[in-house]
Amino acid sequence: MTAFAVRPGTSRQLAGTGTLLRFALRRDRLMIPVWIGVNALMVLSMPNTLEGLYGTAAERADLIRQMATNSSLRAMIGPVFDDSLGALTAWRVGVYAGALAAVTSLLVVVRHTRDEEESGRQELVASGMVGRRASLTSALLAAAVANAALALLVTAGLAGQGVAGALALGLGIAGAGMVFATMAAIVAQLTESARLARGLTAAVLGAAFLLRAAGDSATDDGSSILTWVSPLGWLENLRPYADERWWVLALLAGAVLLQGAVAYALAGRRDIGMSFLPTRPGPATGRLGSAGALAWRLQRGGVLGWSIGFLLAGVVYGGMTEGAADLVGDNAGARRIFERMGGHSGLTDAFLASMVGMLGLVAALYIVASVLRLHGEETSGRAEPVLANAVGRLRWAAGHLVIAFGGAALLMLLAGLGFALGYGRETGPVIGACLVQLPAIWVIGGLTVLLIGVLPRAAAAAWGIAGAVLLIGWVGPALDVPQAVLDLSPFGHLPKLPGGEMEWGPVLVLLGLAVVLVGTGLAGLRRRDMTT
Repeated sequence: MTAFAVRPGTSRQLAGTGTLLRFALRRDRLMIPVWIGVNALMVLSMPNTLEGLYGTAAERADLIRQMATNSSLRAMIGPVFDDSLGALTAWRVGVYAGALAAVTSLLVVVRHTRDEEESGRQELVASGMVGRRASLTSALLAAAVANAALALLVTAGLAGQGVAGALALGLGIAGAGMVFATMAAIVAQLTESARLARGLTAAVLGAAFLLRAAGDSATDDGSSILTWVSPLGWLENLRPYADERWWVLALLAGAVLLQGAVAYALAGRRDIGMSFLPTRPGPATGRLGSAGALAWRLQRGGVLGWSIGFLLAGVVYGGMTEGAADLVGDNAGARRIFERMGGHSGLTDAFLASMVGMLGLVAALYIVASVLRLHGEETSGRAEPVLANAVGRLRWAAGHLVIAFGGAALLMLLAGLGFALGYGRETGPVIGACLVQLPAIWVIGGLTVLLIGVLPRAAAAAWGIAGAVLLIGWVGPALDVPQAVLDLSPFGHLPKLPGGEMEWGPVLVLLGLAVVLVGTGLAGLRRRDMTT
């Protein structure tokens, strides 16, 4: 009995960390490389793109002058600190690369902490020779491996523009990723639901982006207090390729260490499966008396958060439409990229169409996450009690799919309303342009349903599909890739609205494909065994 009273040492609390880390990396052998590849290619493709857009010193000087006076675009991208290609690369994609690294990190950490506890697998693992903090440590190390790989790729790929700047940008992006990895580790201790942990951490990331945007719109040098409150603002103020402020890395490292210490302290003060903010229990009656109502209860927080984000994004992008037209001006290269993304109907319409298309790509991430909630309910064992009652599999699945596909329609509608509010005119055409994105979004959702129904063990590959589509739509036009590559994405077949002509043929084909994919997936789900 005395042995149980002895507080275990640090080594015993971390026992089994290496094994769990290898297991985590094996499980994420698809997701992590795809997200890293998308992020790295986005960054490394930018110098050549910018050289084509702003090839002369006069063009770069004019860009800096316009950014100093264009607060709406500073809110979107940030201020420019130097006219070198390296500095312009850090300006154009630095904040977005940091945000994408943060998303990757929070997904990895929550998956290997709260997801494991929620499914019951962590209890089985803990019954072996595994330390109390081994799971949390392995999750953070998996995120660290992902961010380190991204930092190496960015540093090596941009070294030709200057080693110091490349190293600063690589470390800054990785540091931003680890800040949100440790933030997710804290939230995973506070909440009892992996879904809520991901949602809350993503909400913090969104708040960080908004704070940075508000600060940058107020000043042209990143000196606003709002910018300094945001970790993404720290990445910006690291100033790669512009007299690097190396001491800013200490802010990132300090936040990682402090948040990591809080997460470890919280992990040592709760039981497996428990949380500091437990879910309120209650009988499944009234509004929870059906499978659809239960699905809505499980996903309503995510739908609300995404809805607010899309509405605000529409307002912001709509408000900067005129500023974007002024920035492009007579720059033929920039005009060509916008026209390839948004059509040849005029620069303003092309910008609106390209921004609508970008939000459509982001909505594809929503529909993948929402449909995969169905798979999460199955693998966690929570679907079995529901299906043990007078609820068929198709009825159970339909509740989640209505929220996933209907929620995507709601997001694009709100984005259209936001564009109309921000731009101040052409309400009907811009809302129509947003809704035209739905067939392509639903095809991505249909592919996810197909994987769940036919290849449930490979359901996570849906994230890889969404990442590849995002990469094609985001980076492809800037790299001037062949049209055949762009056509690999369902978004490449949509009409370029507003401004272009409405083409019903491709839209109806994509709608039919989405129906076939969903139907095939549901047929597979109905016939196969349930997995755990």
